[in-house]
Amino acid sequence: MAPRTRRRFSLQGKLALRSAGVTLLAVATALVAEAWLDDALLAGLLAVVAGCVLTVVVVHWWAGPVLALFRSLSGAVASFRDNDFSTSVHYPHDDELGDLVAEHNALGKVLREERQNLFQRELLLDTVVQNTPVALVLTEPRGHVVYANLAARQLFNEGRRLDGVEFAARLSTAPLALREAVASGEDRLFGFEFEGAEETFHLARREFRLNGRQHVLYLFKRLTQELSRQEVQTWKKVIRVISHELNNSLAPISSLAHTGAELVRRGEHARLERAFTAIEERARHLDAFIRGYARFAKLPTPQPETVPWEPFLQRLGAHYPFQLEGTPPARPGRFDPAQLEQVLINLLKNAHESGSPATEVRIAVHEVHGRMRIDVMDRGEGMSEAVLANALLPFYSTKRSGSGLGLALAREILEAHGGRIALANREGGGLLVSLLLPA
Repeated sequence: MAPRTRRRFSLQGKLALRSAGVTLLAVATALVAEAWLDDALLAGLLAVVAGCVLTVVVVHWWAGPVLALFRSLSGAVASFRDNDFSTSVHYPHDDELGDLVAEHNALGKVLREERQNLFQRELLLDTVVQNTPVALVLTEPRGHVVYANLAARQLFNEGRRLDGVEFAARLSTAPLALREAVASGEDRLFGFEFEGAEETFHLARREFRLNGRQHVLYLFKRLTQELSRQEVQTWKKVIRVISHELNNSLAPISSLAHTGAELVRRGEHARLERAFTAIEERARHLDAFIRGYARFAKLPTPQPETVPWEPFLQRLGAHYPFQLEGTPPARPGRFDPAQLEQVLINLLKNAHESGSPATEVRIAVHEVHGRMRIDVMDRGEGMSEAVLANALLPFYSTKRSGSGLGLALAREILEAHGGRIALANREGGGLLVSLLLPA
């Protein structure tokens, strides 16, 4: 609110009027005393005493309401500090103090409205969080539950409140899979029987500071229905891909078999070899296709072991040539060498088939934040945004003869190791495939 410019009296004017009044009264006292006493010195002393007395009386009379106002303002500010914005101050005079009181009351009104809006937003947020199907648990540094929504209460305490309860104590009676997921300290999928049915959950764990203290937020999302829908869609896609591949192989085989039978009937045995060769080729392709799917479906559990980088990379170069960037870490890796070699051979094969010069196919190994990172780089055509978004999905391929299992198999192997794979286009052209492994 802007200060008011038109007022009857200002503080400066009021003080001047009161000072002038005291001065006039002191002069009048001196004149009267001199007339009565006929002594100028005594009259002057009486005027001084009268002026001092009048000054004390006027100051007390004028400053009393001002001091009371200051006390009221001080109390109102203290109320603001305690988050009580309902206090307002009344001051009837039209002066600078009136402007101060008006600004104070306007501030209180704004703070009341802001608090009301904040309350409404908090109420809306709490309603949304309480009714979300994701179970949400917030714990403070000592492990006690600060906040838990309805889904979390249902999951951990049969619908009863969890506030103030030690989360570890509640977990001690939870299913083993749930306890292991929380104890891992990582995001992960797990399943257990809940409400009479086998359910799949995803746990997301995040740490952050709240009011200067470290807190942990756990999010338990039920994924059973979503995974079931995705599973059905995946099976439909698998069936379409397999049916397409089988038709592409069986139709030519059937046609060639019929042709061979006609050649036998007509006695043209010399042409049978070509028909049998074509049948053998299609059967071999179909066998390789089925073996690829079986290998993806029967991926064994990784058997990690300590692997020095130098000999591992030298063996890898015997399959596909590449340039090594930098020096590998002195600390050896910890992984299943056969499975990781399979991943890197497939990535090097893709790099050489991308149109990249052979000299631009490179591998770099780094240790980043306690994890091993392997980068496979090329200068080929790279990938479009749509291909990047789908390249790691099973059965997705942009090659006419591709099965769509190479990168999906690499992803499966990396995740089984507790790592991950990422794809990105390089500046200047080409693709960067990054493999992250626990050190």
